[in-house]
Amino acid sequence: MRRNIVAGNWKMNNTLDEGLNLIKDINVNAKKTDVKGVQVIVATPFIHLAKAVEEAISPVRIAAQNCASEESGAYTGEVSAKMIRSTGTEYVIIGHSERRAYYGETDEILTKKVDQAIANKLYPIFCIGEVLDDRENDKHFEVVENQLKNALFHLSEKDFGRVILAYEPVWAIGTGKTASPEQAQEMHAFIRKVVAEKYNDKIADEVSILYGGSMKPANAKELVSQADVDGGLIGGASLNADDFFGIITAF
Repeated sequence: MRRNIVAGNWKMNNTLDEGLNLIKDINVNAKKTDVKGVQVIVATPFIHLAKAVEEAISPVRIAAQNCASEESGAYTGEVSAKMIRSTGTEYVIIGHSERRAYYGETDEILTKKVDQAIANKLYPIFCIGEVLDDRENDKHFEVVENQLKNALFHLSEKDFGRVILAYEPVWAIGTGKTASPEQAQEMHAFIRKVVAEKYNDKIADEVSILYGGSMKPANAKELVSQADVDGGLIGGASLNADDFFGIITAF
């Protein structure tokens, strides 16, 4: 059975002290809120990881926002999957639209990052999604299918079973726009169909597919009520513990 997951992505926000205070606020909400059946994940900047792992209480787990494509070596400023795992971190976001757009991350690079994450027993939260031009030109299904095939479909069934998918309509990130529940469901169902065609129906039914495009407490319930929407990858709303748990309680 696939998991319901709400993952907060802090992006480049919060000093160490600010981040640890936010983790403590999240812990308080976790204690007073019934979150049974929902896996809560918080993706912090690298500098927070080790301390955040120490501070977080169940059901909160910690994720990195990125990892290097190489195992080790002369790659100044990079952080390897092995380093991330050594902090006790369990998850890593790979292929976020901002990494693709601002840092030129290609499918080839992302394939190597996925392999590094899997090799180091991390769970990749792999992001896929189209820009506005793709959607307006009816290329959104083609784009998403190619992102899946090019970076993930070399994985064995067992390794693919470690992957969490996050659909990000790029045109809805930070713009105030949100895909309608019907648009989200349509794409999530399509993604599940593509996975089934590559692997099988069981694997497709078990993979969690999160929605990542301006999900807020006000629209979360309608989005997560869709049959193939298994949670959210949350940006801005994850920077406030109350807003974050407002989304979690949509389940």
